[in-house]
Amino acid sequence: MSKYQTHILIVEDEPGIAELLRFTLDDAGFSCEIAHSANEARQAIVNLLPQAVLLDWMLPDTSGLALLQEWRSQARSAALPVIMLTAKGMDEDKVRGLNAGADDYVTKPFSPRELIARIQALLRRKAPELGQNLLTHGLIRMDTDRYQVTVNSQEIELDQAEFKLLRFLIAHPDRIFSRAQLLDKVWGDHTFIEERTVDVHIMRLRKSLGLASDYVKTVRGVGYKLNAEPAV
Repeated sequence: MSKYQTHILIVEDEPGIAELLRFTLDDAGFSCEIAHSANEARQAIVNLLPQAVLLDWMLPDTSGLALLQEWRSQARSAALPVIMLTAKGMDEDKVRGLNAGADDYVTKPFSPRELIARIQALLRRKAPELGQNLLTHGLIRMDTDRYQVTVNSQEIELDQAEFKLLRFLIAHPDRIFSRAQLLDKVWGDHTFIEERTVDVHIMRLRKSLGLASDYVKTVRGVGYKLNAEPAV
């Protein structure tokens, strides 16, 4: 898995459909993992919280609907973006899925292009830094497909941590985030590093940004933010 790819969990018990989904996601630049049952999906979530889940309604051990309700009742997965995939196309079924907490609903058979568009739209709503290929902020321009960042049209070099941190901050301008929130949102909830490490990454990011270093602001006693409207 690329260090910058969006990770999606596929929960689908039919091997043919699961492999079609894997191929579709790989082709669109996502990384993915397949779980063939609710139990496998639970373990996958424990190991790594994905950025989104494609969840089949009909699973061999527990229904996808019950699994979704289970996730929504747990703090760690309550906001997890989930698209239900199912052959159930009746309006009442869609209403049940959405009422259970699904963010979107795709009926089989589905168009691969439509599915990718739905995923990207969902990520733009729930995780803006992951749903956009081009992010701009004052003098800064980020091309997430090419992993390229420029400041005042001059390309700069960022390491993995700096890139992910900048991508997140640009997608949420003028919002203050604590060190703990940045660790969770940028590095993931299974990151076992001290909160003070964020200070080091912020310092390095400012140095790398050069002319745009003042965009990253320290809010004393609270955390960090990116200025909403930087002067250019």
